[in-house]
Amino acid sequence: MKRAAIYLRVSTKDQTTENQHRELQDCAKNAGWEIVAIYEDHGVSGSKGRDQRPEYDRLLKDATRRKFDVVMAWSVDRLGRSLTDLISFLDELHGLDVDLFLHKQGIDTTTAAGKALFGMMGVFAEFERAMIQDRVKAGLDRARANGTTLGRPPVSNKKKLAVLTGKANGDSLRKIAKDVGLSLGKVHGIIKAEQELETAT
Repeated sequence: MKRAAIYLRVSTKDQTTENQHRELQDCAKNAGWEIVAIYEDHGVSGSKGRDQRPEYDRLLKDATRRKFDVVMAWSVDRLGRSLTDLISFLDELHGLDVDLFLHKQGIDTTTAAGKALFGMMGVFAEFERAMIQDRVKAGLDRARANGTTLGRPPVSNKKKLAVLTGKANGDSLRKIAKDVGLSLGKVHGIIKAEQELETAT
């Protein structure tokens, strides 16, 4: 028996997930699946990212832990309204061998036809990644051609001096980082570079 997880979402507080829940329960019963988890984001827009949809985030984490075999949702727009995010979600499930059931669209990847569709989704996800990589590379090339310096701006000599002065005064690295406005790692790197320079000379 397949273990099913139901994902429910409504955009506003005055809406209810009751109809979604009831229909998906009936679908699971007809398919002979056991519902082992229910995830519900109430009053959360589908345009919100994973970090703003706690139950959606928990669903994906539990998918990674193999807590269920199939994710059920009432409609594709319950999962998200961004094509990029949706493709990423489908690709993640595909990589985990977790199936997807979408009631309104009639998509069920536990069937042969559904698996073929899921495979196509994987192709589209790969295409999307390639497109993004190409756009990033083109942007970097254009920036270089225009003489733009890439990467993080270098630390000024004034800040380096402040770091070394703080170190000489016996201040902790954390205090120096806070006073100078640099990360702890950057402060450590400046001190290490100075020590190596002293050793070399």
